[in-house]
Amino acid sequence: MKNWVLDLLSCPHCEGDVALEVAPTSRAEDDILEGILSCPTCARDFPITNGIPRFVERDEDYAENFGFQWQKFRETQIDRLGGHTLSGSRLLSDTRWPADFFKGKVILDAGCGAGRFADELAQLGARVVACDLSAAVDACKQTIDDPKGYSTERGEVAVIQANLLALPFRQGVFDAVHCAGVIQHTPDPAKIMRALPRHLKSAGRLFYNFYEIDPTSKFQVIKYFLRRWTPKWKMQNLVAFSQWLCRLLFIPSWIMSRIPIVRFFNRFLPICSVHPTDMPLGQQYNMTLLDTVDWYGPLYEIRQDHRQVAELLRAEGLDQVEAAPGLAWATKANNEIE
Repeated sequence: MKNWVLDLLSCPHCEGDVALEVAPTSRAEDDILEGILSCPTCARDFPITNGIPRFVERDEDYAENFGFQWQKFRETQIDRLGGHTLSGSRLLSDTRWPADFFKGKVILDAGCGAGRFADELAQLGARVVACDLSAAVDACKQTIDDPKGYSTERGEVAVIQANLLALPFRQGVFDAVHCAGVIQHTPDPAKIMRALPRHLKSAGRLFYNFYEIDPTSKFQVIKYFLRRWTPKWKMQNLVAFSQWLCRLLFIPSWIMSRIPIVRFFNRFLPICSVHPTDMPLGQQYNMTLLDTVDWYGPLYEIRQDHRQVAELLRAEGLDQVEAAPGLAWATKANNEIE
């Protein structure tokens, strides 16, 4: 755990911002590798293992499948390790934050997975807190500790295991909150969308990416038929099943993606086809396999209407609220007196 993270933390079980006390048992330079975080108010202890503060009980982890998934496919979506620019390009285009915004900013990546976007935020110079419920945090720690391709502007990344419904952070500590591809896989998306802005500083920026309600999804008959059972499977079996589907259908989906008149129908195949034209075929296959596992593994898939998301954010008092299918942007009200 990075020393600077302690200033951001607060007990997730107590009212108000209750600072935590740390008792390190193992250090490496400015990292606490092992130790205990303690709340002086409720007397709860939270372990630090492998440099990661852990605020999650076993029975809280409804995203256990994601932990295995991201450990198995850790490097697939990491630009500097996978030799592509897919994640960085998506980060800038989706958030609409300018490239010169990030340097020196403290940013929460809520639902970090293996660190796909946390790593890109750091590459742009941000100081990042990467947070996830599942054991994916261990894959994220491996990602950020791998120095291959570090940028000269690179900022620091701190990894924390915590539930987005009970975050261990003080209010008003982040310059921006980034939450992509996570909200739909939680049991209460609205609660999370209301909770995250509380941790923004005045004038802080907010970005959400989520599954939009899609009328065509009712035609994805095979996918939703299979999803009656697949979230309950062991992850090893789910990966094997997804591999079988991808071996069978990847080439047909690739051919369909090259023919404009039939490209639309790719979405009805029981795999999640990923075919960027500038990416080698092998990487396209790996991306397709990862996203197919991501289709069938999550316990929850609760889609949102972007217009209702915008209404929710406005009701929370956020400014400059905008939304488009699957995306929402906002800014926390600037309460500073000039």
